[in-house]
Amino acid sequence: SCFSEEIPKTMSTYLTSAVPPQPSHESKDASFTFRTLTETLGALTEAPSLEIVNKWLFRVAVTPDDLRPFRFFKQGTYSRHRVCRNQFAELLVLCWRPGQRTPIHDHNGSYGAVRVCEGVMWETVFALNNERQLYYQSAREWNSGEVTGADVPDIHQIGNPEVSGQELVTIHLYAPPLGVLNTYKVGSTEIGHYSPNEFMDGAGI
Repeated sequence: SCFSEEIPKTMSTYLTSAVPPQPSHESKDASFTFRTLTETLGALTEAPSLEIVNKWLFRVAVTPDDLRPFRFFKQGTYSRHRVCRNQFAELLVLCWRPGQRTPIHDHNGSYGAVRVCEGVMWETVFALNNERQLYYQSAREWNSGEVTGADVPDIHQIGNPEVSGQELVTIHLYAPPLGVLNTYKVGSTEIGHYSPNEFMDGAGI
């Protein structure tokens, strides 16, 4: 088993973009429910590919009732809530107040996909130059119903911009589950580490 709206028009004023990833408008599948997704994850015999992970998050029909057990926010930082996890995949719900965001990080060998369920999410993508220094690559906003996927390697930062004025709820699917992740600073070769599993059941970073 696996188990263990409207966006302000001013948002784009604050957004710069190089060649950002584009959202898919593939329709949701009413028969592929949130429960069906967790059952599918529970039946895995190997880690799914990024293509499959993305497809599942595009397809799944998510209702407010599905999110209610996990929809809790914190004042100081965003909160992480585990829906299910096994050795092949992990499904999370993250809740963000305006201004809350992750560190700049990679997924250290895991594929990942994020679906926006409420609000608007900003994603900033980075890369390493020949001297292994981090530099900005692109940024974009993701609206409700859109999905962004993280390949390997991938370095990014996501969050709920202060200017949004609204709460953000996202679902995250990782394969295999996240372990110890690397964190980065722009213009630096310094690499830090953190374990998301230390920030679970309402905790954030």
